[in-house]
Amino acid sequence: MYEYQSKGFFAQVPGMMEELCEQELIELGATNTKSAYRGVYFDADKKTLYKINYTSRLLSRVLAPLLSFHCHNTNVLYKSASQIEWEDFLSVEKTFSISASVAKSNINNSLFASQRLKDAIADYFRNKYDKRPSVNTVNPDVRFNLHIEKDEAVISLDASGESLHKRGYRLLAGEAPMQETLAAAIIRISKWDGENTLWDPMCGSGTILCEALMHYCRIPAQKLRKNFGFFNLPDFDGEVWNKLKAECDSKIRPLTKGIISGSDKSQKILEVAKDNLSRLPYDDFVELKCRPFEHVDKFENGTLITNPPYGIRLGNIDDVKILYKELGDFLKTNCKGTSAFIYTGDPALRKSIGLRTSKRISLVNGKLEGVLFQIDSYEGSKKRKYKGKDEGE
Repeated sequence: MYEYQSKGFFAQVPGMMEELCEQELIELGATNTKSAYRGVYFDADKKTLYKINYTSRLLSRVLAPLLSFHCHNTNVLYKSASQIEWEDFLSVEKTFSISASVAKSNINNSLFASQRLKDAIADYFRNKYDKRPSVNTVNPDVRFNLHIEKDEAVISLDASGESLHKRGYRLLAGEAPMQETLAAAIIRISKWDGENTLWDPMCGSGTILCEALMHYCRIPAQKLRKNFGFFNLPDFDGEVWNKLKAECDSKIRPLTKGIISGSDKSQKILEVAKDNLSRLPYDDFVELKCRPFEHVDKFENGTLITNPPYGIRLGNIDDVKILYKELGDFLKTNCKGTSAFIYTGDPALRKSIGLRTSKRISLVNGKLEGVLFQIDSYEGSKKRKYKGKDEGE
């Protein structure tokens, strides 16, 4: 019996999204959840494990622990890893890769640690079959994970395969693109449900629009993916997987025309957004227009979600501040009854918007720490609701 069969799984999550991801895991059927730094421990039966990998919009990947052990040097690592019956997950015809991380341990070189684990796997097959599987770091058949912290090691099979933020629709991206899991998290935080129009006035390559479409239409996040790491678990049940996939796919619903729209001042980048959307069902019902938001007469009683350019995308900080001021002026005068969710990699730019924020949430985009601001453009009594200090200030 391998460790995941009795002690459960570990979901790696984007930075600062532990609580959101734990909530999503519970909604998808996970039990005994426990959040940790950059991750959540949880229990799941086979169907729930498959469902989490197929439908989660927020997780980075799911690991299935195989073996945990005290590990104070690489000889112990090699010897312990050699005890695993590797043909349960891998054959000499398949390729594999290893991702490794070390922290606060006698073993302080993650590359050397991964090499020793690779040696243990290769020697296991060579001793038993006179042949060994090859390493493929780009597109392997099987992915393993090694984590060593305070001299405690865990060897896991990556039950997701490629990172779950890769949906398969985005083959092209603009500069500093928003990660898919972040876009999905912002849509979740906004509580947008299709009852009003969602608009991204600076949509770039269309990540927010794609995630909004998938959210509304109930398209599983990995609908375009063909292979998963859990296919390589020794107790994988193809019948359970096929039934679960069919069940999830049966819940897909059409997009109502006009409730998702995007615009950008660059026709070239809009073509990229259109190309990305084209890989999803109902893409024709997403409205795209080439125009700067300043040329829009009004956007009222809707939900505005956008990731405006900031320093690393525009270069000149004065130009960036002007853009944010113009966005603030637009929200104030043209967006009555609208809730705006603005994500920026530079929290200081909030002041340039010039409007009071009702909420601010720190979120990570890849390795960049940024902030999501919520601005509610209401009149009368609703406006007075946010007279106090900004939340989080």
